[in-house]
Amino acid sequence: VQLVESGGGLVQAGGSLRLSCAASGSTFTINTMGWYRQAPGKPRELVADITKGGGRTNYADSVKGRFAISRDNAKNTMYLQMNSLKSEDTAVYYCNAHSVAGPWDYDYWGQGIQVTVSS
Repeated sequence: VQLVESGGGLVQAGGSLRLSCAASGSTFTINTMGWYRQAPGKPRELVADITKGGGRTNYADSVKGRFAISRDNAKNTMYLQMNSLKSEDTAVYYCNAHSVAGPWDYDYWGQGIQVTVSS
């Protein structure tokens, strides 16, 4: 499974961005997908994740009510709509896909994409 993020960039505080994560390869093995972020000097943290069918989502408290995760399995793409952005949202954002194939499971990661929010 290969994951490629897009949609990052520089935005002013209060603005919006939409991240996309396109998956390719053995996408039929992908189960839960999620977005993580890592700010300088801080550990990587979960932002949001979504189950295979999209029926359940989970958000970090810091982004609840501002971010929305979704996925389009027909397009093998996951999204993160980020609204009301704050300077503390500045980080490298990573796409994650949890793959399950028989007795094996593995986490795949994208290369990361920078999101910078200017105050």
